Amino acid sequence: MTAAQMAADRWQSFAHNANDGDTRDMRQASVHLDWKIRPDLHLSGRLYNNIYQDDRRVTFTGNSGLGNSPRQRRVWDEEQNGLSGRLTWRASAQLTLDGGVQLERQRNHYQRWRYAYALPTDFSQPTTTSNDDSHSLDNSAVFVQALVQATPTLRLVPGWRIDRFRGDTLINTSGLRGSLQDYGHINQPKLSMIWSPSASTSVYANWGRTFQILTGSRAPAYLTSASQAPFGASINTGQELGVKLAPLDGLETRVALWRQDATDEVANMPSTGTTVGLGRTRRQGLDLQATLRASEQLRLWASHSLQEARVVQAYTASGVSLAGKEVFSTPRHISNLGIEYSPDAQWRLTLQGRAQGSHYIDDLNAQGKHGAHVLFDLSVRRALSSRASLDLQVRNLADRQHAYTWYDNFFWPSGSAQPMSSPGAPRSVTLALNLKM
Repeated sequence: MTAAQMAADRWQSFAHNANDGDTRDMRQASVHLDWKIRPDLHLSGRLYNNIYQDDRRVTFTGNSGLGNSPRQRRVWDEEQNGLSGRLTWRASAQLTLDGGVQLERQRNHYQRWRYAYALPTDFSQPTTTSNDDSHSLDNSAVFVQALVQATPTLRLVPGWRIDRFRGDTLINTSGLRGSLQDYGHINQPKLSMIWSPSASTSVYANWGRTFQILTGSRAPAYLTSASQAPFGASINTGQELGVKLAPLDGLETRVALWRQDATDEVANMPSTGTTVGLGRTRRQGLDLQATLRASEQLRLWASHSLQEARVVQAYTASGVSLAGKEVFSTPRHISNLGIEYSPDAQWRLTLQGRAQGSHYIDDLNAQGKHGAHVLFDLSVRRALSSRASLDLQVRNLADRQHAYTWYDNFFWPSGSAQPMSSPGAPRSVTLALNLKM
């Protein structure tokens, strides 16, 4: 809904979404192997097949002046076949080596249609076909890792992984073909260290690289035009330094500082309606966590994460540099607080609070911050026997109003994009009977 629609009646979305729906079928079959070849050598493997089929019908808004774009039907038909294998050799008490391979082949079909305005919408009569794309994505990877107990108090874990992607797409409406962007061999080294000077103290450090590649069934993920700009994989280099302490019996704490630098990060850019590069970005933060076992009956926990994500060196959007802008959809803080009380073996009561700060919704940081909320959840479990329990869950206990807000160019009442909102769920109550056979 638009901001004006939600201000007038935040529940009117139920009216204009009355005939929307989704049918989803997910199937998985897999064969697993675990073989202890000898006491110091172990082989494991998995062969799998995943099938994902989804038919989504959605009316984004109920305003007849916003054109046909907001009424859509989207159909995904995806199949993934994969093989993974891992060989582990415990060479000595101080050294363990393992390595393996991963292979996956995807064959996907994505369709999207648009419909004329109507309440309710007639999803049997599309006005235009936006997508009818058949695309493949094949991944192969090899990795190796060592676990080195350098001293009784120092453990090192170096590793290396290399990924390779291939694929192509066919746009059935035009017959246009294109190959996947050539990312080459993507190298991902890593190194972890854990130093434990005492039973109550551990200092750890992690350094490593991972990656992101483009998604979707068309450009820019696939090269469907000779003039299309090539994109490399976005390489994410991360560092983390942390301390785990257990200063008191039953109390565990953790403090960690982290940073991640990404090259050529790519995102869906709502203010331009295209998928373009953000540029070089930096994310950094501080994580605080504590768990207290006050007694056999009482446990408390709390966590608080501070984070910042900014564009360091940018491409441009709408002719304006993004350098120094915050990466959209990234709240500055996320918090959790909880208490669990079990007076006896039959009863368990849990109260949890969760909160997040506001965040920008557009790449230019021009649409203000949205999304802050504080919510509480309650659960009560009653054990009826060793195999049965009754669970009561109350989500959003205080029935607080909240919403997910984004910036979207699908809605054109005045020829420009605007913030759109989807109201969060009100208080909900679930009662469940759990049985273990």
